[in-house]
Amino acid sequence: MHKIDFVKFIFQFFFGVLLFSTFSSCVSYKKIPYFKDVPDSSFSSVKPVDFIEPVIQYDDILSVAINTLDLQSTGALNMSTPISGNSSSGASGGVNGSSSLMSAASSLMGGSSFALPVNSSYRVNKDGNIDVPLIGKLVASGLTTSQLKDSIQKRLTVYYKVPTVDVRFANFRVTVLGEVLKPGTFTVPNEKLTVLDALGLSGDLTIFGKRTNVLLIRDSADYKQMVRLDLNSKKIISSPYYYLRQNDVIYIEPTDAKIANLDAVQNRYITIASAVLSLLIIFATRRY
Repeated sequence: MHKIDFVKFIFQFFFGVLLFSTFSSCVSYKKIPYFKDVPDSSFSSVKPVDFIEPVIQYDDILSVAINTLDLQSTGALNMSTPISGNSSSGASGGVNGSSSLMSAASSLMGGSSFALPVNSSYRVNKDGNIDVPLIGKLVASGLTTSQLKDSIQKRLTVYYKVPTVDVRFANFRVTVLGEVLKPGTFTVPNEKLTVLDALGLSGDLTIFGKRTNVLLIRDSADYKQMVRLDLNSKKIISSPYYYLRQNDVIYIEPTDAKIANLDAVQNRYITIASAVLSLLIIFATRRY
């Protein structure tokens, strides 16, 4: 083999190795954008899935605020034992209040030392019940917050005129793991949370996140549901899993490019091959 042909062969082989290693770790742009099936320059619409209120489950923590025309009664109804420290959640309930609010309530009631909390929190026990002062034990498990609100309000009308009740989840949380900028568990005050909202809380997917195969894990009775979602399709908005439930887990799988990037063995072999090829080129050049 002539000197020029040999050096040319070495360079071609060396270039091929580098080209292969480069393309094996690249991410195609076509896999990055969301909703790829939405046209760039025309109107497109999709019917969203109807929102269904999540039902209350065992061990949920509920924030219950009760108001009546009587300030003292309102305070007594909302009064409960704090769970831990200054927290407003716990086994039997919790209290949050500000000094200004307590001072205002005290002055309105003739300077008494009565403290008016903002709300109370109740953990749903293993029997699916909560225990609210004055009205006693209430079934909460299996109801929505709206249904529980109506149940509490109905009980209170026996004692008070026009009582108002607000019930919210105090521990509505979702977990986002995998290829996102800020993986973690997020507690939100709003039970109408979508998959896109959760991804926004986690800082969105990294460039190495697989958008076509998002895994959603959901508790359901005695088993866990596992569903795959495609962020590249607008059909996700019509999916029954578009709205999340408390304790949902979203996992973003890494792409093959990320796996190739983190493959230490492959990178080491490429480095060794490059060094060997460089030595062969130098040796061939000097010999011929």
